[in-house]
Amino acid sequence: MDNVTKNRWQVRVAAIIIFVLGFTAGILALNVYRGWMGRGGGPGNRMDELSERLQLTADQKTKVQEIFSDTREQLRAVRCETEPRMEEIRRQADGRLQTVLTPEQWQQFQRIREERGRRGRNHR
Repeated sequence: MDNVTKNRWQVRVAAIIIFVLGFTAGILALNVYRGWMGRGGGPGNRMDELSERLQLTADQKTKVQEIFSDTREQLRAVRCETEPRMEEIRRQADGRLQTVLTPEQWQQFQRIREERGRRGRNHR
């Protein structure tokens, strides 16, 4: 077998190996994703898992769900109350930063903050 033919076969084998590895990685990633979504995908699933692990009775499960629902509403109310104050603090910090940073640095800072915000939303 001459070098050209040998090289062609090596390229073909490498391409097949890469394809198989990519296909396998895709299947594994899909299985991990499905497993993650199945366990923690939503409030109902988490409640079912908690109920099963704690062996809650139907009455206990109902009461626990009510407690979680009430807590969620209370936390949402606190967040609504504090959000305007937090936004004001952020605006004040931005004003102070603008006095320290050059206009170019301020623009770069805003881009960095935006990137981090997008990453944070993607991870949630």
